[in-house]
Amino acid sequence: MSRILLVEDHERLAQLVCAGLATAGIAADLVERIDAAWSALQQVSYGALILDRGLPDGDGLVLLQRLRGAGSSIPCLVLTARDALNDRIEGLDAGADDYLPKPFAMEELVARVRALLRRPVQSEPLNPRHGDLMLVPADGMLNCGEENVSLGASEMQIMLLLARRRGETVRRSALENAAWGLSEAVTPNAVDVVLHRLRRKLLAIGSNMKIVNVRTFGYALREKSEAQ
Repeated sequence: MSRILLVEDHERLAQLVCAGLATAGIAADLVERIDAAWSALQQVSYGALILDRGLPDGDGLVLLQRLRGAGSSIPCLVLTARDALNDRIEGLDAGADDYLPKPFAMEELVARVRALLRRPVQSEPLNPRHGDLMLVPADGMLNCGEENVSLGASEMQIMLLLARRRGETVRRSALENAAWGLSEAVTPNAVDVVLHRLRRKLLAIGSNMKIVNVRTFGYALREKSEAQ
């Protein structure tokens, strides 16, 4: 049987989901809180994650952001009563692979989970590279050849997201969520301040990479020759 992790605090709904998945040959471990889910994911290699947003200790997307920031590519289905367009966009920007609003048909949930389990999981390198840059999250360092510079927590999370997208445009909201999560209040210019510091640090270590402002869309980390 495939095994997934279900993060859901509604007891009756959780029991129904686990029973429906079991009938389809998919075993599910159940937890009700973000901290318990994080602990379980460190101990077990799950095939997929079903994640509620409204949990007792916060928005489930905080957990997803933390996972993606740590390099986890576990397939994730966000299962929530928040079904407005902005909520769906927020979930996908946070790193969700699929988004299913409540109420839902059990047959559809099972089909979506099966689809996630069929996806090959790509392991993220611990020290991602892009261009002439290498990030070392464990040491809080950004390296360029023999040169290196330290990064603060928010700087590191933004650089990790930009580097892993490998030149693709990243929405401003996704950068905010990566750096501060969804539960922390962020000033309107917080991203601008961090990007300014990062640009100065890229210059200081002589990198050929540049953080580009893609007008009306977001930001990207690209070689200077591409950014012209």
